[in-house]
Amino acid sequence: MPTRRAFLAACGQLTGAALLAACSGNGQEGGAPGPGGGGEAAPDPAVLTVRPDSVSPTGSPPAPGTHPLGLAEDRDALLHVPPGLPVDQAAPLVVTLHGAGGNAEGGLAPLRGLADEHGLLLLSPPSRGSTWDAIGSDWGPDVELIDRALREVFGLLPVDPGRIAVAGFSDGASYALGLGLANGDLFSDVIAFSPGFVPPAPRTGRPPVFVSHGVDDEVLRVERTSRQIVPALQEDGYEVTYREFDGGHTVPPEVAREAVDRLVRAGG
Repeated sequence: MPTRRAFLAACGQLTGAALLAACSGNGQEGGAPGPGGGGEAAPDPAVLTVRPDSVSPTGSPPAPGTHPLGLAEDRDALLHVPPGLPVDQAAPLVVTLHGAGGNAEGGLAPLRGLADEHGLLLLSPPSRGSTWDAIGSDWGPDVELIDRALREVFGLLPVDPGRIAVAGFSDGASYALGLGLANGDLFSDVIAFSPGFVPPAPRTGRPPVFVSHGVDDEVLRVERTSRQIVPALQEDGYEVTYREFDGGHTVPPEVAREAVDRLVRAGG
């Protein structure tokens, strides 16, 4: 089983379209071929099954604040509901993913204040292990938890199907890229703060992508990561907004604000 360091080292030897092809699957849309190479395609493990129109909200919506969803006894997913959310209006939702060694609270941290300001729902599912499954292995239990968490949220509150974003920092940014591009029919936007690579998965749709990275990042060096990821995505037909900033492995407030402002304007 390759480690994240070994995988990044291999990806670091590639540039441009080669990086995206080698580190992100074959670039084709849809699932993998079924057994024997014919018939109906088998579901890809990176593909989420739930969609907003498949679940209707029931009962009273949760009060403003941060709520555990009750999906796991240990490392439960959190839903953050901003104050003043209109009860008769579908709200935008951001699935936000923490970095390696993080938790659901850490996943909320970069965007919680902006969510309260702009009326965004935040869903923060924690990884089952120390980092996300596809970072060093295969898609699996983390996708399953995110699917269950989304189903729970869609059953609690009306969500705007045209404004469902996935965002993440560091390993969470890498995971957001892989998951977001594999589920481009669900996610309207993909936001990656300091990603390392794009985990392999088939592509669906063409959601716009926002990437940021510090030029002094010593954890995931920009010249081996975002400066290769971004051109490769652009060559593959994605609309990418890329912001480099003076600093290290972090999410500056102004960068987070720009990413959220783009999502808010898209629905305006």
